[in-house]
Parts: sequence; structure tokens; C-alpha cells
Amino acid sequence: MLVKEWMATNPIVVDENTSIMKATQIMKEHGIRRIPVVRDGRLIGIISDRDIKEAAPSKATTLDVHELYYLLSEIKVKDIMTPDPITLKENDSVEKAAVIMLENRISGMPVVDDDYHVVGVITETDVFKVMISITGAYKSPIQIAFEIEDSPGSLNTLLNDIRKNGGRIVSVLTSEDNMPEGAREVYVRLMDMSDDDLNKLVEHLKKEYKVLFVIKEDLSNIPRRRKK
Repeated sequence: MLVKEWMATNPIVVDENTSIMKATQIMKEHGIRRIPVVRDGRLIGIISDRDIKEAAPSKATTLDVHELYYLLSEIKVKDIMTPDPITLKENDSVEKAAVIMLENRISGMPVVDDDYHVVGVITETDVFKVMISITGAYKSPIQIAFEIEDSPGSLNTLLNDIRKNGGRIVSVLTSEDNMPEGAREVYVRLMDMSDDDLNKLVEHLKKEYKVLFVIKEDLSNIPRRRKK
């Protein structure tokens, strides 16, 4: 999957001479935590809500409200931004975006064209959306995990067996992480089925394969954070 299919387009950007007070207002109005910073339309940095919090006077300051507002209006985003941020191109993969975010402990990146104009922003939330999409978690409540031999045809044999015994496959993911040499984990998501049919399927599969776990979970009733 490509970054351009999942990034936020028409991103909000600010000029380098924008005050941090204005940048704060923009973040609050649009519910965002970072803004690309540009000079003559080209990306030169990025500013986050954390940068602003660290630059703002503490609550213990002796400044009165007028002095405080004056200070915030005088500090420019170029003074506190992260210069030369890590960027992506539209045709980079979402997997690359995820690896960069993980390795650098960042939660979002600007997407630029060849002239360094900002064409989008991709965040960790977008990566989560991709994960949900490729797993089919919203559509299929059942997941079965297997440990199988990592050999030609072994995965195809497993999947055909599931289909022959009534399982309707939605997605298949595999991994070699934390597996013995010559083995891999396989995670298969299935369309909903009755408990009796699922039990029969699992009983059959356990005779033929190493089943690691079986879960059936309802994601239509997940906890949601209360809005303030």
C-alpha cells in the first residue's frame, strides 16, 4: 500500500515567521499535533505541540498576562521547529513509513514532491487504519493462528483445508519473528460462523496443524474515549 492512498491531503502548513501563538490556535482549531513549516512554499521544518509547550513559559512564570501574550506573539515557529524533518514521497510504501516512525520514535511525517512542496501528512493513526484494513478486523471476528513448516506449498495446503471445511477467509498474515528456524506463524481471519461450526473447524485443524490460538471478538462494541 502506498503512502498517497492513506495520507491526509491538502495539509495545513505555516510560514517560518508565524508566531507560536498563531500556530497553537491553528492546531486547536484543526485538532492536529504537528504542522510542516515552509519557506517560499518549500518545507524547511516541522513544529509540534510538544515543541510549543517546551518553548512556552511555565505556569510559575512571574510574567503578567500582557507580557506573556507579547512573548508568545514574538517567538516564531522557525525559532523552535525541528529543521530538515524526515520526509516521505507519495509512492513510498506505508510499511516504510511505519518503520521510520518506529525507529525514530515519531508519530507523523510530511509527504513532499520532488520540489519539496508539502503534498500530504501521514501519521501513526493512518498506519493503524492500514493495519485494520489489511487484516479485515472490522469485517471478521474470528482469528486463528498456526505454526506451520516454512516450505513451498505449506501455506496453500493450510488455506485450502480451511476452505474445504467451511471457513471463509478474509485475510492472511504471516511472520517468522520469534519462530524456530524453518517455521512461520500464520494468522488467518475468517468471516463469522456459528460456534458449533467454528468448533468443528478448529477440532479438524488441530488434528492436522499446530494451532496457537483461536479468538472470536466483537469489535463493534469497543471502548471509546469520552470527549471532553
